[in-house]
Amino acid sequence: MTPSNFNPASDQALVSETEVSATHVEVIETVISSLQENGSAMVSKTDDRYLWKFNYGSVEVFVQLTGETDEDELTVWSPVLKLPISKEAELTKRLLELNWTSTFESRFAIVDGQVVVASSRTVAELSPGEVSRNITVVATIADDYDEALQAEFG
Repeated sequence: MTPSNFNPASDQALVSETEVSATHVEVIETVISSLQENGSAMVSKTDDRYLWKFNYGSVEVFVQLTGETDEDELTVWSPVLKLPISKEAELTKRLLELNWTSTFESRFAIVDGQVVVASSRTVAELSPGEVSRNITVVATIADDYDEALQAEFG
């Protein structure tokens, strides 16, 4: 899926809403296998926690699932710019503007000295379509903005 044909308002889920019998792990792996490039996907599992990493365009995308209970979380993030930079005020203003106009359910945030695109939510009532959308939105937004932000602020 290229950024030019990505339209979240009419996003057709990569995983059918009727596939409720699939576990979140199976849904995540299906979505990642459709988005990853060059066999780049990797997974790490400890107890009930899963962490996937894959390449999409010019970015790395991370997907973490803390478990399958309603209280567990699905978190998706992708680093787009390393900090520090000299024009922090300008970057902050730009990211806040983008958060309002361009990020859909995701958002720009700062984590571990990096600007990331991120999305997170609890697993309660999480549908396969929402899993697909969260991963796709983060990957697409990060790939759309990483090079421009690096060129302007990096």
